[in-house]
Amino acid sequence: MITDRAPIAVAMDAPDLGALSSWAQAVAPVVTTLKVGLEVFCRDGALAVTTARAAAGSVGAGAIAIFLDLKLHDIPATVAGAARAVAHLEPEILTVHAAGGAAMVEAAALALPNTKIAAVTVLTSLDEQALAAIGMLGPSIAAAVRLALLATNAGARAVVCSPHEVAAIRAVVAPEITLITPGVRPAGSSVDDQKRVATPQQAIADGADLLVIGRPITGASDIAQAARDIALSITDVN
Repeated sequence: MITDRAPIAVAMDAPDLGALSSWAQAVAPVVTTLKVGLEVFCRDGALAVTTARAAAGSVGAGAIAIFLDLKLHDIPATVAGAARAVAHLEPEILTVHAAGGAAMVEAAALALPNTKIAAVTVLTSLDEQALAAIGMLGPSIAAAVRLALLATNAGARAVVCSPHEVAAIRAVVAPEITLITPGVRPAGSSVDDQKRVATPQQAIADGADLLVIGRPITGASDIAQAARDIALSITDVN
């Protein structure tokens, strides 16, 4: 049995609020976090967050963390304003792009002091060829480390990076920095549009604090069981 909920943020990329509610009810008993992403937030707005929280509460899961994954990237004043605009939703985590620069990251952190600002380093959909095409100095591990240091020095309290970079970033950032890894796939799962992936067990072993997992759970025929199976694979089992 699971003694504690697993450090997994399930991506609530649901087609509508009804599905989002159903998914949240299914996974909330075994995971710590529900991730509301850009597509769902643009469609449903604040209702996506309130629906996720209410669904988790309806199954007696207790407090559930909301990870608002908007990947803000604009001039500092605009990002600060956008961060303040979602303050009433009280997200535990809000993402910004580290590539927006230190002043932008700092503006977000100052605007939402009670929220953990998570800086996205290099998207997991990008490989070395794609990085070169957009003019980013690579390799990806060097770019991710460079951006992680820039962002955490500017006030970010979390970093989003692929499992391939998590060990290198863990080695250079402060121990209290939360490392969040998308691109996590159970062994044998399709990698879909991700390029730099690892299994849940490997990501945790390399220093990840929170795993972002979507389709391997929400695309399963039994969402609750899929979440439980992955949670059990990374937590103590009696």
